[in-house]
Amino acid sequence: MLAKVALLSGMGLLGAWYRARLIPKLHGARAAGWFWLLVLCEVALMGLASGAAAALARTPPPTGETAAFSQTPAQILTGSVLPPELTLERWFTAWDIDVLWLVAAGFGLFFYLAGVRRLRLRGDRWPIHRTVFWVLGMLMLVWVTGGPINAYQEYLFSIHMLGHMMLSMAIPLLLVSGAPITLALRAIHKRDDGTRGGREWIMWAVHSPFARVVTHPFVAAAIFILSLWAFYFTDLVRWSMFEHLGHEWMVIHFLLSGYLFVMSLIGVDPVPYRLPYPGRLITLIAVMAMHAFFGIAIMMQEGLMVADWFGAMGRDWGASPLEDQYVGGGIAWSIGEIPTLILAITVAIQWSRSDTKLQKRRDRHADRTGDAELEEYNAELARLAADDQRREERGGR
Repeated sequence: MLAKVALLSGMGLLGAWYRARLIPKLHGARAAGWFWLLVLCEVALMGLASGAAAALARTPPPTGETAAFSQTPAQILTGSVLPPELTLERWFTAWDIDVLWLVAAGFGLFFYLAGVRRLRLRGDRWPIHRTVFWVLGMLMLVWVTGGPINAYQEYLFSIHMLGHMMLSMAIPLLLVSGAPITLALRAIHKRDDGTRGGREWIMWAVHSPFARVVTHPFVAAAIFILSLWAFYFTDLVRWSMFEHLGHEWMVIHFLLSGYLFVMSLIGVDPVPYRLPYPGRLITLIAVMAMHAFFGIAIMMQEGLMVADWFGAMGRDWGASPLEDQYVGGGIAWSIGEIPTLILAITVAIQWSRSDTKLQKRRDRHADRTGDAELEEYNAELARLAADDQRREERGGR
């Protein structure tokens, strides 16, 4: 493992070195020789790293000294000892860090704050509330994927459902409010040499055919709500429990589906198409109804979902698995609607502000033109009234 990490780090450092230092110095006939030497070095490092990865893949994981027959059901299913009962204290002290999302959140915080700093250094302003929203969203992501929710979501369906609601609704609400795409487009320098940098790739991604489809409000709403039903009423939920890859896919999917849906409603980042405000509210109401029906459907289940997991955990504390599943459905129905209500309020506020801005633009236009449009409209009404009067006079004769 250490060898693989070292080799991959070496490849990254080598790439950064010749990209920043060596390539600008290559000129003439020597350039081809140095280029092929760098290619050979990278291929050699890549081959060694692939060999280390293959060796790791063929090496069985350590099982420890505990015999299989003496392990508890929780150890057999999860590979870990059953944690103690989830109490109020453990909501603040229980941790099960997922390194992948800890690193992802760290990069998200670093690049976002670096973009804000770059804007300030060149004299541009960035709203402080957007920075606060983004930081809170990243911290909440770390807490959900590495705190008590992650520590207990394998043992309690209700905690699993709470984590799902946070990933698909609460965290995207904060991240979308941070407007990361707008910040990146303002902070990353535009290239004038015909090549594509970070800003150019972002613009390409925003306007790509794929983005036009998935960011369409109706498509984003369909992905958000249909994937919710499909996940819990197919074997996808079982896959997310028994396989770590399935769990990570679940986190990624719910984050992205929630992000796309929230961005289609209240986002300020550029998208190919966005519904007018009445359409947004209608879409949100429809999604709220489907979401409520989903929670009720979970609560009405007479059998246990993923019974060979939640029902076989050997948990001797807390509610029974079926009662805990009922609580999970209630969480989806009640707590899950809180971010939706915030979305509805936000859409209403944006609608009101949009009308206010439109009225101000009309007032400024009237001030510049001296109410020319109103005078023209009144003149047209006067002309029509005069025509009507002439017709009446002719009829009277």
